[in-house]
Amino acid sequence: MTQLRSDDDDTAYATGPTGTTGADDTTDATSTTNPTGTTSTTSTTSQTGITGPTSATDPTHTPGATGPPRTATPENALLAAARQGDSAAFEALVKVHRRELYAHCYRMLGSVQDAEDALQESLLGAWRGLSGFEGRSSLRAWLYRICTNACLRLAAHRPRRMLSPDHGPPRRNTADLGEPVTGPVWLEPWPDEGPAPEPEDQPAGAGDPEARWLRRESVELAFVAALQHLPGTQRAVLILREVLQFSAAETARILDTTPASVNSALQRARRTVAPLTPKTTQRAELEALGEDGRRELVDAFMTAWERADVSALLRLLTEDARFGMPPLPAWFDGREDVVRFFTERVFATPWRLMPLRANGQPGFACYLREPGSPAYRIGAINVLTVRSGRIAEITGFLDPELHRRLGLPPEHPAPARRER
Repeated sequence: MTQLRSDDDDTAYATGPTGTTGADDTTDATSTTNPTGTTSTTSTTSQTGITGPTSATDPTHTPGATGPPRTATPENALLAAARQGDSAAFEALVKVHRRELYAHCYRMLGSVQDAEDALQESLLGAWRGLSGFEGRSSLRAWLYRICTNACLRLAAHRPRRMLSPDHGPPRRNTADLGEPVTGPVWLEPWPDEGPAPEPEDQPAGAGDPEARWLRRESVELAFVAALQHLPGTQRAVLILREVLQFSAAETARILDTTPASVNSALQRARRTVAPLTPKTTQRAELEALGEDGRRELVDAFMTAWERADVSALLRLLTEDARFGMPPLPAWFDGREDVVRFFTERVFATPWRLMPLRANGQPGFACYLREPGSPAYRIGAINVLTVRSGRIAEITGFLDPELHRRLGLPPEHPAPARRER
């Protein structure tokens, strides 16, 4: 999905600890004790300008650390106040990082709910362990250390998240969709819209269009689904290195391991993920369509669905189109079977669609009208995967609890425009 960088070292893979106390500021701050250990004195900067754990000349270092006094900055002032127990100062300190940390937890866990839980645990741990942050790493790297380890602990006690093709073979019988598979097993969609920091609060480079595209590309459904095939530490390494652009040394400090182990884990992760992701990202596919092309595709799909227009739907789908609908185990493979499912099951009910975006991809909140009711009630979130101007996959999410968590209105907000 993202541009893969080469590494010289592909030595034997070793997993670093995921919940133990590490060196200095990279301590997992879910503990309230002050961190101990040695300090790296090598300065490294990632490709996006992120400065990782360096020497005591980091601008967030505190009295008692070696090196000259630092010039006062807003972050230092907030950090000093937060260390004195000012919760508002702590909230202001982490505000700029909250959304990207949330996205990081989502990539690691494949679930919006699990990501929220991991983020809350991490921020509570950071608040309790703030006295142990001595400024020898960037605050951002320290927070990523805490979040990554929280995700690894949570993932160790959860089955991996998956999409319908990972669960079992496709079906052809549209009358038997199977019983819902419950439990924390399905990948969840990531809402594109969400709280974002004010421009003046963003990290360096965060407002750059390329940086925004990279973050959107790294939550595409196929990429996040592929990540779930990796062991936890390999997953963390791939995200930290390829998505967040931390260096091998920075990643090693975050995970309490060695750069050699990081490089080896990265090579293994790349080999696993490559065949599971399309050669062309959704970012590239949507850019190739252009703004007008994207709008026309979305409108055509919405119109075909609402009008139950089978011929129009056929023209919009690729020959190998797929349609899955977790938590139901059934999914359909190939345009013929997908259209038959629409004809025999989906189009038996009137629908209204509301466009949205999820995982950097076009999608819809789909509302159906039950017999005898004038209202259209939420029935699914559908995320589209596009290839060469057509729809290659429809991933439907049917869980009502997921709809509530994402804040979708329970009824379609507008009166019916088309009746069949």
